Amino acid sequence: MPTHTFRELETAAYCPRKLYYRRRDGASEIPDEIESVRRLARDYERLLTDDAALLAAPIEVGPDEYRDRLRGLRERLADWDALVAPAATDTYLEGKDARGIAHKVVAGRDGPAPSLVFAGRPPETGVWEPQTVRLVAAAKALSWERERDIDIAYAEYPAYGVIRRIEVNARRAGVYRRAVRTADSIDGPPGRVRNDAKCDPCEFSDDCGVQTRSLRSMLR
Repeated sequence: MPTHTFRELETAAYCPRKLYYRRRDGASEIPDEIESVRRLARDYERLLTDDAALLAAPIEVGPDEYRDRLRGLRERLADWDALVAPAATDTYLEGKDARGIAHKVVAGRDGPAPSLVFAGRPPETGVWEPQTVRLVAAAKALSWERERDIDIAYAEYPAYGVIRRIEVNARRAGVYRRAVRTADSIDGPPGRVRNDAKCDPCEFSDDCGVQTRSLRSMLR
């Protein structure tokens, strides 16, 4: 069995120290609010037509803008139908280096592709680098199982009505390999990160001992 999960590699790319604490304390339960957002990724067509469902949905933009975004995706994405009706959901994948769950396996026009659903906010373009690592891990695991190249993956941000198609190119593969090496190397607490805003929302901030300072305090 591969040593690392998709989530562990994502965390290694984000903060190696956070990965250390997660391994120490064991996997945490996924909060209900995250599961609620993920379920939106299976209801795009319904959210386009059912006003009550849309008003009750945990979306982060206005209802009209949300529908405009979904309509735009439907027009632009060649694999829209495959994303709306995936070949498989919540599928366990096991590759050479990593294992984990693909929220969707899409039977796209260019072949199968994994799609991962993220509850948070997307960047202006592309995907966040730690999420890139998780997407590449899923693509490589699917490639390993299917014994064929998997060159694309999808990142869905259903609370914002955003779907991003990414290519599994050499640069992203390099970021992934770096995360694998980082995860391989952790056998004790890595060095502390300082003055980093990512520490503020971290569930391990009390144990970690990282001291963060505001920009205002650093300018004094």
